[in-house]
Amino acid sequence: MGYYYPYYYYYYDPTFILIIIGAIISLFASLNIKWTFFRYNKKRSTSGFTAKDVAEMILSRAGIYGVRIEHISGELTDHYDPRADVVRLSDSVYNSTSIAAIGVAAHECGHVIQYHKNYKPIYIRNSIVGVVNFGSYASMPLFMIGLILGKLALAKLGVLLFSLTLVFQLITLPVEINASRRAIKILSEGNYMRKDELRGAKKVLIAAALTYVAAVLTSLLQVLRFLLIIAANSREED
Repeated sequence: MGYYYPYYYYYYDPTFILIIIGAIISLFASLNIKWTFFRYNKKRSTSGFTAKDVAEMILSRAGIYGVRIEHISGELTDHYDPRADVVRLSDSVYNSTSIAAIGVAAHECGHVIQYHKNYKPIYIRNSIVGVVNFGSYASMPLFMIGLILGKLALAKLGVLLFSLTLVFQLITLPVEINASRRAIKILSEGNYMRKDELRGAKKVLIAAALTYVAAVLTSLLQVLRFLLIIAANSREED
């Protein structure tokens, strides 16, 4: 029949512990950014500037014009859309004068500056989005069909496609870290914050960066799990 699942797959899958570890890492990172943002979102910057004000001043200082600053609903949904050339700031950021909000706005402006400075990794990341999305959708069906039919080459192709997500996240990590470094430098040089306020903004951005580290580790654990399952099925086939 070509069914090569090892017996434990139906009853007890020891590789599932990797999923649990990944879930714990992701949960910790998510709770950490929410707690850190909440903590520093209660502390107002003495400058009195809103996050929107600071974003506009940062872009003007960098000689970048024509980029709109818009409001978007949600919490921590902030992002820069290069296609529309617009920075979108969330409910808790847009009109806030908090240390956390200003730090987040500066981070998004860091992405704008990356594009205008031709920062290569961000272009590389964007160039593979389509392939990564395809791989994300196709990987699991191929993996499962390959295992069920005993076609391990097909299962391996599924793992390879899923690995594109890991590659994307590995490229994204330095992009996000670089944007945060730019943000801290800009906030410091522009005197938008006092030194103690700057330390708070930095903690928020570090917590945000850890969510990307968590995403990399979670995907890495998933790839490892897939490979262990394939290896077990290969032994069963032999």
